[in-house]
Amino acid sequence: MNPFIALAFNGFREARRNRITMVVGVFALILLLSSTLVVSVTITTFERVLTDMGLGAMSLTLALLAIFLSSGLLSREIERRTIFLMVSKPISRGAFLVGRLVGNMLTLTVLLAAMSVLFFLLMAGYGYPVTASHLTAIVMLWFELWVLSGVGFLMSSFSSQAVSAFVTVSVYFAGHLAGDIYKLAQKSESGLVQKVGRAAYYLLPDLERLNYRPHATYGVVTSMGELLPSAGYALAFTGVLVSLAVLLFNKRDFR
Repeated sequence: MNPFIALAFNGFREARRNRITMVVGVFALILLLSSTLVVSVTITTFERVLTDMGLGAMSLTLALLAIFLSSGLLSREIERRTIFLMVSKPISRGAFLVGRLVGNMLTLTVLLAAMSVLFFLLMAGYGYPVTASHLTAIVMLWFELWVLSGVGFLMSSFSSQAVSAFVTVSVYFAGHLAGDIYKLAQKSESGLVQKVGRAAYYLLPDLERLNYRPHATYGVVTSMGELLPSAGYALAFTGVLVSLAVLLFNKRDFR
């Protein structure tokens, strides 16, 4: 088997064995089922509440899992001393890092697919159709998970798991506010505040650009002309983050 593919599947198996994956899966199941209790007290907005709660629970759960898996990747390898075995193999450190990233994303993709099926069954149970806007929100969530995993991988290449997790969580929330930070800064009369706001906007991933859950809630159909640039933005941002992670990982001394 190709060493890169073997690394990816090994990362997938390791994440699958991790108890946190099972806990998060059960948590998502409980959240989705609890949405049935909420819609039972609504009268005219059954479908919107169900969509909002289902996609929201899916997004929050998978985002937290992406942060946990990516921020602890290298620290776990160092604690178990398996990193010394891996760096001694005839495979580049970059291939090792990217292989583990692909393995983690494979885990998240499987969970996303399972949660989507559960969500669709819930919708069908109430007699609501699955629309293109639902599928769009789920696909763009997948791209958002790539960006979050990239941030976690970059931080884990040179810091501890606690620091990596803290920074990645901060980036997650700041990334969803990046557009608002930029707009507020541009309204300031201070040139320094405008420059800081502009710098924050370009340094942080604009995660709201990948958030199409409100579109799904109100049944807004998005054109491919809008989706493709957003998907390209996510992949390009992830590529830059992973390239920086590989660069730092190559310079790290594990003796």
